Amino acid sequence: MGDKRENVRCVLSVSVKISHPEIGEKIVKTRNISDSGLFLLIEPAEMPLLGEIVQGQIQGVVDAPIVKMKIVRSEKEGLGLQFIET
Repeated sequence: MGDKRENVRCVLSVSVKISHPEIGEKIVKTRNISDSGLFLLIEPAEMPLLGEIVQGQIQGVVDAPIVKMKIVRSEKEGLGLQFIET
């Protein structure tokens, strides 16, 4: 069975600040990123449940936008988040 993704994933490790009322703010690392989302390396139990919306901002970049993302996938290594257009 092949990968049916519409967007190519780029292996990229950057720090991202994630915000949500349940968890406050956390700084976590990415495993990869694409035009439609990213994968965070974090224990899934430390984050809200699938379907929840979080805010994220890449760290170390001047004026990086704060984006909304939906938690769409959970794996042992972390979570897949999909960018939400506002």
